Amino acid sequence: MAFRITGLAAAMHTPFDGSGALNLSVVEKQVERLLAVGVHVVLLGGTTGECHSLSVEERTALSERWLAVARGTPLEVVVHIGSNCLGDAKTLAAQAQRLGAQAIASLPPCYFKVDTLEILVACSAEVAAAAPELPFYYYDIPALSTVKFSMVDYLERAAAKIPNLSGIKFSSSDLIAYQQCLHSGDGRFDLPWGVDELLLPALSLGATGALGSSYNFMTEPYRRLMAAFQSGDLPSARREQYYAVKIIHLLAGYGYIAAAKAVMEILGVPVGPPRLPHRNLTSQQVQELRAGLEKLGFFNL
Repeated sequence: MAFRITGLAAAMHTPFDGSGALNLSVVEKQVERLLAVGVHVVLLGGTTGECHSLSVEERTALSERWLAVARGTPLEVVVHIGSNCLGDAKTLAAQAQRLGAQAIASLPPCYFKVDTLEILVACSAEVAAAAPELPFYYYDIPALSTVKFSMVDYLERAAAKIPNLSGIKFSSSDLIAYQQCLHSGDGRFDLPWGVDELLLPALSLGATGALGSSYNFMTEPYRRLMAAFQSGDLPSARREQYYAVKIIHLLAGYGYIAAAKAVMEILGVPVGPPRLPHRNLTSQQVQELRAGLEKLGFFNL
């Protein structure tokens, strides 16, 4: 399929209010910021969006709101539809197609373990078939899903079973496997890179697109990184990559999802706190986080 993710694409936070309910009125502010910083592709309801803490009804409401707000803008919306219940995943996939999403992505079932590659492909094929007109991305994040198979083998076998297979959201740090996947199928698969801290090594291997959470609030350093790499200025590219690593390391010290949402609040996009089991930051921690960001020059980007 023609759709490909190039440049920087953002994995979106799901906005909640103080009581933990969906706060869909914030979507306009999220879209406004993305367009202002030049990000034109988003992923809804993935890891950053706390997908497994949302009901199916909430996920359908989230997609409906995003596709309505994005309509008529340059924003292209990819909807994550993966679920432990394949029936729910199919419902979400069909809705994404009906609403006019650009593509769908799916985590594998991960409670009842997928124990063979054949079963993984069968699960992917079943949910992809619910939206046959949309490009389908398998969402590989083995550190969290604990589903660990060769992605080169997955592409080879899934291509024969999934007519709308577009590629993989590659959120593993295995750069050897990533390189192999880039060459799979004579390079026809789209493989947006999903480990923000390793974008530069991925670019050196041939990545052309990156999909991650930190592109919500660190667009400029990453854009400079990509521009420096493309011009052959590796020292500058390395400097920008290491700066991003320092910011992400700071956030991770507080719990990354909660800290990243706190950063968005500081930037004027009130996405609210995360849901349990993520812990929220105290007001003191938010002050400490802000001070740490100021020390790193974050507000002067």
